[in-house]
Amino acid sequence: MEEIKFSHRPVLLEECLEALSIRPDGVYVDGTAGGAGHSSAIASRLGESGRLLALDQDETAVRVATERLSVFGERARVMRSNFREVESVCRTLGIPAIDGMLMDLGVSSYQLDTAERGFSYQADAPLDMRMDVRNPLTARTVVNEYSEEALRRILFDYGEERFSSRIAANIIHARERAPIETTGELVEIIKRSIPAAARDGGHHPAKRSFQALRIEVNAELDVIAPAIRSAVSLLRPGGRVAIITFHSLEDRIVKQTFASLASGCTCPKDFPVCVCGKRPSIRILSKKPILPSREELEINPRSRSAKLRVAEKI
Repeated sequence: MEEIKFSHRPVLLEECLEALSIRPDGVYVDGTAGGAGHSSAIASRLGESGRLLALDQDETAVRVATERLSVFGERARVMRSNFREVESVCRTLGIPAIDGMLMDLGVSSYQLDTAERGFSYQADAPLDMRMDVRNPLTARTVVNEYSEEALRRILFDYGEERFSSRIAANIIHARERAPIETTGELVEIIKRSIPAAARDGGHHPAKRSFQALRIEVNAELDVIAPAIRSAVSLLRPGGRVAIITFHSLEDRIVKQTFASLASGCTCPKDFPVCVCGKRPSIRILSKKPILPSREELEINPRSRSAKLRVAEKI
């Protein structure tokens, strides 16, 4: 296989392993295989009867994870799929239930560092940003075909960009002359849109906008809640789901979905008896998110915004 520099350092690794409480004979799913960092650590703790299913929608990640997990033989299997499809994948493979699922919602280091993927504002490359290249929607389409109002909403809602209106207006103005083709062109438009005094916060001025576009292209926020519910439905009693997020929008969805699944009766308080029949399906194990240690932050700066939340099936 062609050598691929997929050196993704697994975030919150020891915390994830502890959260999953891995049993040697258990069945586990890594919903975002990436460079197989978490997957390898999970598989190494399984016995001969244990199984790991690693999923990833990125074709390169699937190739790399397959190669790196091959040392575990039949204990580990890699499938190309988005984690939202975990139920159908497990059904296809004849897996009726699982003992744990991990989801790392971050963009992999490989995707960020591979310029031609178009995720990075640090290099000039075609506007792409697709995690799954089978996806017909690219960042180029969003930037060149969405309305000004749609662009403003995406930048504000997904990037929490306070200059979203100015950036959207300048994108429209620029594309009237010629299509915006590269990340470099877009970065220059964003820089012109943000006052110099507002660029001194230590972050790249295009960071928020690139995050917003990436979320839109990959429908990242839309799949989180359904994926959590699917994972919980597959879990055996006592099984656990662990989710790593990297920004407040993701973390809020995870927190709210966990809260919904952990709540019981939703009938009005003045009802004499419960008519909704709702019962909690999980117990939240992390009342507050688990954060990286000081040592990890020093070794892996990309972990600085990571948060881990954990729940257990009742």
